[in-house]
Amino acid sequence: AGRKQRAAARRKAFSVFVKAKEVPAASPCPGGGEGVRWRCCRQAFEELPGIHRHVALHHSGDVGRQAGLGAGPAEAGGSPAGGPAPAGSAARPSGHSCSNPEISWALPDTGHVSQDDLTSQVGEVLLYYCYCEVKDPEKLCAWQKALCQHLHLTGKVRVASEGINGTVGGSKVATSLYIKVMLSQPLFKNILCQEDFKSSAGGAHCFPDLRVGVFKEIVPMGIDPKIVSYKETGIHLSPQEFHREVEQYLSQASQGQSDTILLDCRNFYESKIGHFKGCLAPDIRKFSYFPSYVDENLELFKDKRVLMYCTGGIRCERGSAYLRSKAVCREVYQLKGGIHKYLEEFPDGFYRGKLFVFDDRYAICSNEDIISACRYCGVLWDQYKLCSSQHCRQLVLTCPSCCNKGLTACCPVCQEKELKVTSRASGQTLKEECECTRRRPRVPIENVSPRMLDTGK
Repeated sequence: AGRKQRAAARRKAFSVFVKAKEVPAASPCPGGGEGVRWRCCRQAFEELPGIHRHVALHHSGDVGRQAGLGAGPAEAGGSPAGGPAPAGSAARPSGHSCSNPEISWALPDTGHVSQDDLTSQVGEVLLYYCYCEVKDPEKLCAWQKALCQHLHLTGKVRVASEGINGTVGGSKVATSLYIKVMLSQPLFKNILCQEDFKSSAGGAHCFPDLRVGVFKEIVPMGIDPKIVSYKETGIHLSPQEFHREVEQYLSQASQGQSDTILLDCRNFYESKIGHFKGCLAPDIRKFSYFPSYVDENLELFKDKRVLMYCTGGIRCERGSAYLRSKAVCREVYQLKGGIHKYLEEFPDGFYRGKLFVFDDRYAICSNEDIISACRYCGVLWDQYKLCSSQHCRQLVLTCPSCCNKGLTACCPVCQEKELKVTSRASGQTLKEECECTRRRPRVPIENVSPRMLDTGK
């Protein structure tokens, strides 16, 4: 009898809960069209089963409290007395607040899109990130994976308590729907915008698969986000503002009067094929080495204005925060949107060469300059390939002529090991150890004189 009474009370509370948010069928509401009858959590529902499933999944606790069966009113959800929410109000489950909204499970309707358009190999690659507080990274990860699979997108997405970082490829129809859904996600509302998505020609074929996971950081710097937070970042400059700053820096540097450092936050193999004129490009292999690089070269940054840049802007967020935490620079600025956004505005500006990207394309082009050379013969060349040695994952610049001669490894040591490996039984490989990694210091100490900085070299 008690169970029946509680069930009846829940049904009654459910009815009150839903009808409190019912809107006229002819009145469109945000996120919906004509005929939408209910809205909740910034989602619109036209059919009764839809709102039933939503309430069952996300508001079972609210229904119980409104029926007098749940926890007390201090847990948020209904009115202070624990009764039904006032008409027109947005009921929120526990923890759902403006500062930390609930994650929507909404997936876009693809019924109006042909399968060929959705899975077309002619498309684009999106690069984006969003720093925000994520209460439930596992839930965001699950939704993100479902969204990408639903749209046939491939790529890599990192989720953490500090936000999300993604690079995904697919058809233009799929990427357009992806952006639309991301912008409507309550978690990113008023934080993520259309301009935060950088696009380039490509598609799902640019990635071998889809990888979505939860990590401690959305970009691996190796410093706990609670110690160095994205909230302590440098001053953001638009591409136009950054262009003017670089122009002024190069002009002053040529006269030996500059007090500025133009700092490339990327890895050596990225800056090797493309960079800003007059930049300081650390010879580091991973971004996780960047904090140590700063620590070992603090004197270099003392009393300097620093202009930082990276591929899409995300590494500068934490990198500038770390540099600022050392309290040695006069000012720290960073390029908003990174090189990607700069090249959209200034394809023939102060950035020369290719832009390295972390997918099977390796690089994208905005100008005709080639600033790097073949590893073996020295001819101008900037198209990367993986080292041919099975034990090595280094990238190598080797021109077609040298490739035809069998020079396809990153260094002579790897080339020799490749010959040995191919002569061995299958399955036997050698440990990664080559001239490239052995000769390069993990964290280089810059021997840069003030005169060299002043001349922009």
